[in-house]
Amino acid sequence: MHLIGFLIMGAIVGWLAGKIMSGHGYGIIWDVVLGIVGSFVGGFVFSLLFGTQPTGLVISFIVALIGAVVLVAIVHMVKRESIRTT
Repeated sequence: MHLIGFLIMGAIVGWLAGKIMSGHGYGIIWDVVLGIVGSFVGGFVFSLLFGTQPTGLVISFIVALIGAVVLVAIVHMVKRESIRTT
């Protein structure tokens, strides 16, 4: 059950990070991939800073969202796109 919940949260976080950073995202597959990888990055950085894993749905969601937003920003810099195209 944890894997399914993790994938669902990764999909939601990836979609939301794509909307926050660029306004259109990269498509559902890439948004999910960026969300899942970003949640790993966010959880890793959180555990380095605070010495513990994020627990609870809200804290995990916020940490995953921050990690995904940072990852999307890095992808934008690598692809040399503007971050906001509004």
